[in-house]
Amino acid sequence: MPATDTVTDEKLIDVLQFIAKERNIPFEMLLEALEAALLTAYKRHFGSESNAIVTVDRQSGAYKVYYRRSIVEEVVDPKLEMSVAEAGSPYQAGDFYDEEVTPKDFGRIAAQTAKQVIVQRIREAERDTVYNKYVRKLNDLVTGTVQRYEQRNMYITLEGRDEAVMYLDEQVPGESYRINDFIRAYVLDVKKSPKGPQVILSRVAEGLVQRLLELEVPEIADGTVEIMAIARDAGSRSKVAVKSNRPEVDAIGACLGPKSSRIANVTDNLRGEKIDIIRYDADPATFIMNALAPAKVIGVELFEDDGVALVIVPDYQLSLAIGRDGQNVRLAARLTGWRLDITSETESNEARERYMVERAERPSDEAVAPAEAETAAALEGVDIDPDLIRKLEEFRRERLGSENES
Repeated sequence: MPATDTVTDEKLIDVLQFIAKERNIPFEMLLEALEAALLTAYKRHFGSESNAIVTVDRQSGAYKVYYRRSIVEEVVDPKLEMSVAEAGSPYQAGDFYDEEVTPKDFGRIAAQTAKQVIVQRIREAERDTVYNKYVRKLNDLVTGTVQRYEQRNMYITLEGRDEAVMYLDEQVPGESYRINDFIRAYVLDVKKSPKGPQVILSRVAEGLVQRLLELEVPEIADGTVEIMAIARDAGSRSKVAVKSNRPEVDAIGACLGPKSSRIANVTDNLRGEKIDIIRYDADPATFIMNALAPAKVIGVELFEDDGVALVIVPDYQLSLAIGRDGQNVRLAARLTGWRLDITSETESNEARERYMVERAERPSDEAVAPAEAETAAALEGVDIDPDLIRKLEEFRRERLGSENES
């Protein structure tokens, strides 16, 4: 190969290593970005040969331009190929032959042209690093500082430099945070956008309650106690169904902790939100009775084909079972997955007869169809996101439960 002047930058590697450490970007990624930028600069000013390559020495920072040709037995395109005989020993077919063609004034042009490209690649690499970092924290807790509000959306700084957003509908009604306040939130989603990764936080997600319990209750963290379901009215009340995987461990006692200290810490993190710990049971009737606590339940009749449970409570417990604004029965319905028809002991026979009449008056094709099947049949052949169907069905159940409460 012909000898040419070597273009070097003794500080180049030091600068790239500093950037890699400061911005938490892989060093090799920066070198590859630099090589791509220099190749772009070369093609722009000296020619667009498709077989041109640029390499940067990982030790000295020297960069050179080469024409790369493939070694073949029979040459078809002399610009891209070289014969084994021409290349000589020790080249063999399938190898590459690199001929240096670095222009003497390439350093000046490269410095002017490559800077913008390198900055862009560094920015992209940094965005990918931030995105990957918070994807690993998806459905987990993070702590940050309130930075500002825009259109009632809260913008939060995480780890001193990364920005996240908590939209209005992910904020708990009644909670108030001022600028520079610390806040603990749940990573609901991480998205890529033209402006960089967008980290979406939530204080209303049920997962926030679950993660806080995992932090406070070692038995949940190690799997001895398992959270089976959570129903939440953010800022007001949550019901959490738990079960123990070891007979000697009481699930409710473990969650409450000594003098209820564990659950008190969770409540403090949720700014006073009440947490009801419910004992999970594989038997639906027993689970429903537990879920309606603190109300006492006399009996539960299940109509499995409709997903309905007729719940009978003492007369004096009716308002307690329903709860203020129907909250208790609404949360219990969401926790258990059953539509709950609450009735007093005095009116239980009348309520049962009324419900049986309603069942008998339904068209025969609906008499034994569960609520989910009714929805699926109505939407058959329609191209709708299954998640949307599920959310609509949950809304339908909640609405029906509210009607029963009234």
